[in-house]
Amino acid sequence: MAEQQHKTQKSPNAARRSQASRRAILTAAFDLAGEIGYAKLSIEAIAARAGVGKQTIYRWWPSKGAVLFDAFLMLTMRDGDGDGDEGDGEGRGDDAGGTSGARGGAAETAPAAGLPDTGDIEADLKTVLRATVEEMADPRYDLPMRALTSEVMNDPELAAAYVERLHTPVENLKRQRLRAAQEAGQIAADVDLGAAVDAIWSPLLSRWLLRTGPLDADYADRVVETAMRGLRPRGGSADV
Repeated sequence: MAEQQHKTQKSPNAARRSQASRRAILTAAFDLAGEIGYAKLSIEAIAARAGVGKQTIYRWWPSKGAVLFDAFLMLTMRDGDGDGDEGDGEGRGDDAGGTSGARGGAAETAPAAGLPDTGDIEADLKTVLRATVEEMADPRYDLPMRALTSEVMNDPELAAAYVERLHTPVENLKRQRLRAAQEAGQIAADVDLGAAVDAIWSPLLSRWLLRTGPLDADYADRVVETAMRGLRPRGGSADV
């Protein structure tokens, strides 16, 4: 009985150590991807920077791409929420696993918070896209995001995790905001919301990926204004 009680008392400390190690690994992966590039990134380098053994990493993630994906989620959601606790699933399992969620527990997912809704869909989209281009232009995120994009294209398992845990939740939030605007009469009733999401966000991704021009607030505003010309109800002005 005493031995069981002792183990119970140790569990919170062990959980905190596990969580601290995990965060150190994710931070190390993200930082190294930006410093040395994905090609030179290795599990050994991540382990050395984080101060853990390689087996600790492999217990939670099957590959460096999987580590980087979770690192990207953790750090971008933390910066977006500003509360230091990621808000994206970090901490939902003391021994939370990696990309597939099969190694040790729950994994990070995109946040549940919706897009801003001030009642003016054009203004709200400009707010969101300005923040998006600011992140895309941030040197801290550029190389890690490019590395992750490349890995998703070449790793079917990682691609599936990306779709399930990031793309689909975020896509649903975008559609939800556009649907609210549609119900408010600011977007035509016959607009395909999936196609509308592509029309609004894809130009940013294309310009970032191919480096075809500057990514700034002015470009974000022009993308929104151009898209809204095709999305608004025909034959009259929308209520805003």
